[in-house]
Amino acid sequence: MAKYKVTVHTHNIATATTMNNVFIKLVGENGESKRTWLTSLKGGFYQGTASREFDVVCPSSLGTLVLIELDKQPLPLFPQDAWFPSKVVVTTPEGDTCQFPIYRWIMDKEVHLFREGTAKRLCDETNHLARYSREKEMKTRTELYCWDTYKEGFPGSMKADNPLDLPSEIQFSFTKATQFLFTAATGITELKLKGYSDSKKSWKNIDEISKVFCCNRTVISDYAQEHWKEDEFFGYQYLNGCNPMLIRRCSELPANFPVTGDMVKPSLRGSSSLLKELQSGNIFLLDYKNLDGLKANVINTKKQYMVAPLVLLYRTPDDKLVPIAIQLKQDPGEDNPIFLPTDSEYDWLLAKIFVRSADFAEHELNFHLLRTHLLAEVFAMSTLRNLPMVHPIYKLLISHFRYTLQINTLARQALISENGLFTENASVGGPGMMEFLKKAVASLTYSSLCMPEDITARGLESIPNFLYRDDGLRLWDIVHRFVHNVIGHYYTCDSDVQKDSELKNWIEEIFFHGFLAETSTGIPQSFSSVTELVKFITMVIFTVSVQHAAVNNGQFDFGGWMPNFPNALQQPPPTTKGQCTESTMLKTFPDINTTVNGMAAVYLLSRQSTDYVALGNGYQDHFSEKTPLELIHETQNVLKKYNFEIQGRNVSLPLSYTYLNPNNVENSVAL
Repeated sequence: MAKYKVTVHTHNIATATTMNNVFIKLVGENGESKRTWLTSLKGGFYQGTASREFDVVCPSSLGTLVLIELDKQPLPLFPQDAWFPSKVVVTTPEGDTCQFPIYRWIMDKEVHLFREGTAKRLCDETNHLARYSREKEMKTRTELYCWDTYKEGFPGSMKADNPLDLPSEIQFSFTKATQFLFTAATGITELKLKGYSDSKKSWKNIDEISKVFCCNRTVISDYAQEHWKEDEFFGYQYLNGCNPMLIRRCSELPANFPVTGDMVKPSLRGSSSLLKELQSGNIFLLDYKNLDGLKANVINTKKQYMVAPLVLLYRTPDDKLVPIAIQLKQDPGEDNPIFLPTDSEYDWLLAKIFVRSADFAEHELNFHLLRTHLLAEVFAMSTLRNLPMVHPIYKLLISHFRYTLQINTLARQALISENGLFTENASVGGPGMMEFLKKAVASLTYSSLCMPEDITARGLESIPNFLYRDDGLRLWDIVHRFVHNVIGHYYTCDSDVQKDSELKNWIEEIFFHGFLAETSTGIPQSFSSVTELVKFITMVIFTVSVQHAAVNNGQFDFGGWMPNFPNALQQPPPTTKGQCTESTMLKTFPDINTTVNGMAAVYLLSRQSTDYVALGNGYQDHFSEKTPLELIHETQNVLKKYNFEIQGRNVSLPLSYTYLNPNNVENSVAL
């Protein structure tokens, strides 16, 4: 007789416990066990625990274990419940330990197959049962995860009208759902009780705005409220705010931005000239051309206004970054003056406010929604449709897609739908939003998603005090090294990559559904080498974790004070100088309800749940071999060390940059 020791682990998340009867069958290369009832005096399988060992007895050894079959049956008079097992560990009669990762909800009475945890490509499969289970898994997945097109010209998305349509294993946990709804409900209730959310009045004075979410302020949002008018803080945000993606070095002025040396000479320190500073690499450009020509929204029956500014920034001798010229529209002309720091206080301030409002649109729709959320969904969908659980790339990536499909479904339902919060409360909402997103999709390139290449292309290798760059490049390097070593364990040569048909299907769907089959994007349609695969996987992981943290985590810090990051403006941009006053500025700001709805959105999207998973974690749930586990542990230690380095650096900074502290980088797009 051959005796197998079976230990069942239930995941430590709320509601994971089952009181139903659980049955198991072991399947090996030489046969299978009988379906065995895992009976226990404990009366169930409780969350966060490993049950006692169960014995599964067979007449003879089953040989190498290939898979297990699990099913769950309700007790008489008891309801069917939901169970979330994490893994099953089997000790064979020969003394070997086999792990079967599960990490999914089992909610029915059907038989579910789970493979032994050793990562295998399709070409490695020699057992017919293994191939059968692989084919069955992928057939089920392609039926569950269907592509849809939200709007023409958008990346593909999951076909689901609401979160309840999603498969249970990718929905929010009970903890995540409860905290998300609680944050939303308390924020809305607070605004209603204070009478803000229904008020269509204009702000009477600047101090009134400080009363919104006054109990939820952060160190940086308080700093923004105090310093938002200052040129140095304006410039700082383009390096270390929530949108460090638009700034680029300027060596030659655009033809449609006729700034002269005399205009900016008072802003340049010493006896320098604009030409000299351009040649020295001290001039930088912000160009919001994608906003040009868009139709602005109508909010509270009032027409809103958007601009497509051009901004020159100057690196001062003491390494500060300050604006020195702002043109609010793309086409120069008499009704489109170039605003300067030497203009009147409110002329200059209002010009900066219009720029910050343009940045709100560019940041939220392009660099946040499109380049992290929507791309993460494409990567997740293709992974779920093309790679079985046993595939090494699935194991490497799946923890990076936790909650992504649900948060994006919620975004389409509640933020960018016809009556969505963003649609109804942003100048760029409505028809302008869809037009802008199409422009943004058309501007997507592979190189712009790869941070080292993007920094070089924007000429930002040496600008000082660029903490997003410093932390981001360091994390890119850590992720790249980890990916290189893990992939190198499974793909020892280029031909291993070339003959992986599942990998080929994976990248083809990403190219087609994510980048609309546009070869100009530079996205590969296939992989011919290990090097190409490593770079692409690094980009995927970086995009959905590090890059998302960089553009998401600071939203309330910099947007919690509306004048610094206005979601809408309801007066046209100034066409002449010398006419702006404080009253002009207040009339330009969005109405009270529009303001607070925008602030509520950035507050909700900046609040991590207590069950969030930080960068570098989650891999060990899916890998079981010694080498990958050692690499995971090594990478986690490197991230811990860098975490302490960032904390030490931040002590001496006037304003800490914490968004890419590894402990603050969520492993997936989950907010």
